[in-house]
Amino acid sequence: MVENSLSRSATPSHHPHVTVIEATKGWISLGLKDIWEYRELLWLLIWREVRGMYRQTALGASWIFLRPVLNLVILTRVFGTFVKVPSDNLPYALFSLSALLPWGYFSNAVLRSAGSLVQNMEIISKVYFPRIIIAIAGVLSGLVDFAASFGIFLLFMLYFKVPIRIEILWLPGFILASMLLALTVGLWLSTLSVRFRDVSFAINFLLQAMMYLSPVIYPVNQVPEALRFFYRLNPMAGIIEGFRWSLLGIGSPPDITFWISMGLMFVAMLLGAFIFRRTERTIVDYL
Repeated sequence: MVENSLSRSATPSHHPHVTVIEATKGWISLGLKDIWEYRELLWLLIWREVRGMYRQTALGASWIFLRPVLNLVILTRVFGTFVKVPSDNLPYALFSLSALLPWGYFSNAVLRSAGSLVQNMEIISKVYFPRIIIAIAGVLSGLVDFAASFGIFLLFMLYFKVPIRIEILWLPGFILASMLLALTVGLWLSTLSVRFRDVSFAINFLLQAMMYLSPVIYPVNQVPEALRFFYRLNPMAGIIEGFRWSLLGIGSPPDITFWISMGLMFVAMLLGAFIFRRTERTIVDYL
């Protein structure tokens, strides 16, 4: 009896390690921790996006400066010289460039993030990582173009002898708002583009319509007053007006309509992120 008990006690007991996988709940399902853990991959994707943007082009990285200048020349000649759109007693070149700063960044960031999943299908199908990182990389990579455009804008301010205002301290907040708006639209469009490839064709038309619904080529005071409240619910309208107010002193500072539009944008961003994360597991099947 003693030997049997000793032999039984000497026999090691094996308890298999069991890993239980459960559906994430609440804020955890946004995967914010995963984004931080894969931050090195995020920077690599940003660098790849920036480096490959102008690859195999004759003028190379100089397009970073040429694109905003060419857009400025076209808008100034068409709407400033021929159509003579009011510009709040400022040179139309400066007036339009102050709007092209946030709009150019927003439109480029949306184009990159919206098509990020389809364009990176080979990587997604082979390696696991939080897919939302690709959309974020598309948004952050656009800051390089924004920095170049902002440098050109500062040169125009110097040429037209426009002083730097203390309200420029608001500018980082408006830049952040444009980044979040681009991410919001990018998340929704990238999720839809996986299932419906028609979205990739509709993005340009959507951006073109949104440009005309935003005060890029005209001031907000040209909008009928009866429609102005609903017009300003467009987050891009408030962001562009904020850029002009903080840089040039025209327009109005952020009011209650601006904050309402930011609140709506934040809700749309959270919903888009949750839907993106929930459909992440089936993305490979559609791609």
